[in-house]
Amino acid sequence: MVQREHVRGPEPSPSRAGRLLFPWPPRRLPWARPVQVALRTVHVAAMALVLGGLAFDVPDARLHVAGVVTVASGVGLLAVEIARTGVFLYTGAGAASLLKLALLGLGVAFPAARFELYLAATLLASIGSHMSGRWRHWSLLDRRSLTQD
Repeated sequence: MVQREHVRGPEPSPSRAGRLLFPWPPRRLPWARPVQVALRTVHVAAMALVLGGLAFDVPDARLHVAGVVTVASGVGLLAVEIARTGVFLYTGAGAASLLKLALLGLGVAFPAARFELYLAATLLASIGSHMSGRWRHWSLLDRRSLTQD
């Protein structure tokens, strides 16, 4: 008989708000995967338009719609992750997402370096999405990889 290992996650929060915002194991949302695939597809295409436009000095006004679509799809992706569990925010994948947002914010604050900052954010997003599960699920607070065995 195969025994399943106990679910290893963060310590449950004693408060009701903590249990609501940071459930473990994460909530099962049957719609999440197809929504994430659709949002990620739109997000990557829109960001490619923005980054390519910046590389070729396309006027900002012509990049506005692609920028809005990039932001909206990115907010949607982050919302789905947080809807599953706020624990995402302090994992390796969440930290990569927050750092990416910081780079994008710096790009808005420093337009002369926008292309370089947006390119760095894009590279970070690719690494964050494709790093091993051990790093993606590493909890910065618990100092271990969170698993759902």
